[in-house]
Amino acid sequence: MSQFTTTMNQLTTPRNLRNAQPTQDGAGVKIRRIHDFGGGMDPFLMLDELKASAREDYIGGFPPHPHRGFETLTYILHGGLTHEDSMGNRGEVHAGDAQWMSAAHGVIHSEMPLLDSDGLHGFQIWINLPSHRKMQAPQYRDLRDAEMGHLHWESGHLKAIAGHWQTSAGEASSDLPQVGEQAALADLQLKAGASLTLQQPEGRSVHAYVYQGDLAQGVRSGQLASFMPENGQVILQAGDADTGVLLLTGPALREPIAHYGPFVMNTPAEIQQAFQDYQTGQLTTMQ
Repeated sequence: MSQFTTTMNQLTTPRNLRNAQPTQDGAGVKIRRIHDFGGGMDPFLMLDELKASAREDYIGGFPPHPHRGFETLTYILHGGLTHEDSMGNRGEVHAGDAQWMSAAHGVIHSEMPLLDSDGLHGFQIWINLPSHRKMQAPQYRDLRDAEMGHLHWESGHLKAIAGHWQTSAGEASSDLPQVGEQAALADLQLKAGASLTLQQPEGRSVHAYVYQGDLAQGVRSGQLASFMPENGQVILQAGDADTGVLLLTGPALREPIAHYGPFVMNTPAEIQQAFQDYQTGQLTTMQ
């Protein structure tokens, strides 16, 4: 057994177990989705797992569409995507890479699978912005695998996609210092039966989405569990198979959330204004 393996009564108990639901988005891309626009995952709003091997299930991609009021982070495990937006950016990400975009005041963008991709597997996470940042200038960045912090040990690997992570195996930081307001994401891979302790501020949840294998705490592939730290720690353990987990954490904003389609604001009036700005061509125009 790994030195990080622990007993069941030491493991952190999961809360608010959520099941990803199969759906489609964009031009027919098949995904598994978990969303909560009621604040239950604050500051996170939605997690999409893009996983398709049949070309017709992903090749249509996500043609041009608008956003306002939040950030997205797209992380690729297999295949690749191209990004183009109204700011004039164009980029490509491949396996191991990520794309970060702060829509803020407004962006129109597209995300299309690379034509030479043999299947697509990745994630897109929506991260809320506080009210005072929702109308700031939008931003965009590609993040390469080498720009993320990597921790390797005998029984696992943690990749810091965004932010800083402190664990029983060491510390890792990404060149993307945070998403949203001090939020962080990581890709954790554990061998069967192995465990890892995350150092975590009291009162700040860790959300764990299992995309391969399962956690010994009863979290299966396609499920997201929220873990509240106990004595400043969250202890996770793989089940009987090698396990892959996407980790998300960050301080809750605790602000009202108004959501409709591609816009996330604080009030219904702000949502109406976003639609009006999009229809009149003002969404991407800073005053």
